[in-house]
Amino acid sequence: FTRIGELSSGISQKMLTQTLRQMERDGLVIRTVHPVIPPRVEYRLTDLGFTLSEAFCGVWTWAEKNFDRIGASRAAFDRARAV
Repeated sequence: FTRIGELSSGISQKMLTQTLRQMERDGLVIRTVHPVIPPRVEYRLTDLGFTLSEAFCGVWTWAEKNFDRIGASRAAFDRARAV
């Protein structure tokens, strides 16, 4: 859980927890609580979750390809709003 939080900058711990619990409910992840101190929680994708990750790879590729264009659009929008 901690590692997911580190990789998800800008997301509150509460929102991350809610999202992971919903994904567990939807059958996308399996949550395992290890009885150690401090407590350790582990999440892993189910077979259904893996099918969703395949779809996200396409979105990731698109976002990576268009990163500069999106940044330019945001900057232009912000400049127009500042006037």
